Amino acid sequence: MFRKVTRNTRTVGAALMAGSLVLGMTACGGSGSDGVKVGLITKTDSNPYFVHLREAAQAQADKDGAQLIAVAGAFDGDNEGQVTAIENMVGQGVKGILITPNSSTGVLDAIKKARDAGVVVIALDTATDPEDAVDATFATDNKAAGVAQGKWVKAALGNTPPQVVMLDGTPGGTVDTFRHDGFLEGFGLTDNSPEIVGQENTNGDQTKAQTAMENLLQRAPGVNALYTINEPAAAGAYQAIQAVGRADQVTIGSIDGSCTGVADVKAGKIGATVMQFPAKMAELGVQAVVKFAEDGTKPSGFNDTGSELITDKPMPGLESKDTAWGEQNCWG
Repeated sequence: MFRKVTRNTRTVGAALMAGSLVLGMTACGGSGSDGVKVGLITKTDSNPYFVHLREAAQAQADKDGAQLIAVAGAFDGDNEGQVTAIENMVGQGVKGILITPNSSTGVLDAIKKARDAGVVVIALDTATDPEDAVDATFATDNKAAGVAQGKWVKAALGNTPPQVVMLDGTPGGTVDTFRHDGFLEGFGLTDNSPEIVGQENTNGDQTKAQTAMENLLQRAPGVNALYTINEPAAAGAYQAIQAVGRADQVTIGSIDGSCTGVADVKAGKIGATVMQFPAKMAELGVQAVVKFAEDGTKPSGFNDTGSELITDKPMPGLESKDTAWGEQNCWG
């Protein structure tokens, strides 16, 4: 599974610690400066997914009369910046911190210190490792999303012997691992299956995915099925496949549910994608912090915010929605 510029936002600082993290504080909600302070730390502020998540958090904070302090990493993987942000937010007196961790393990010490200081910490989108390092997680069940992608790609191939390429994200990330393993489970494969003819890490980046696919097509020219970690990776792979005249010979599955991704499904570039609901993650997170501030009730455990398979080529036995529905419910 990125964005920028939230409504009613006023900038209060340019950077934290060596300029690694860009900081912005949203305008106060209905309660003004006396409103509950909610911290939000996203991976970046350039990915439409996280921009949408941030905008939804702002809207919910406005509705609840809370004050949102929103921070984004300078780049995907800015773990040090996220640690610094947690420490600064505790000092600013937030009641809760919502975080999409760049590293599932790299922020654990800072999270523990925040919780020890009485701050409720909630992971959004990306689980920590272990999951109980935070009070609760609001996220897509990424294993289930991967299973849905794998089942659809397998069904779409029919009786054609599969030659599968895996375009993964970032090694070690919980989202990446769950989606990868889920796809294999849904397809009925393992990492050692001979049907897998290639694998590359793309960091979910379109340009890197295009380059990776160009290289893979040279090593595995017969590829006919493609797993992608997200829709930018799928878009990059499609460009490489189209360039060699094989656009109608490779079945592509993905995960995200952005409006761009849904448009690519409608255009036939991606066969199917699995839609996530980042706004729901943000809304539930803000509500949970406000409730904690009001009566001390803490959220707990993993809370699945749902997903939907989007395709105009439905397969028997697989529940899905078409792109018309996708256009009404997409993000970005």
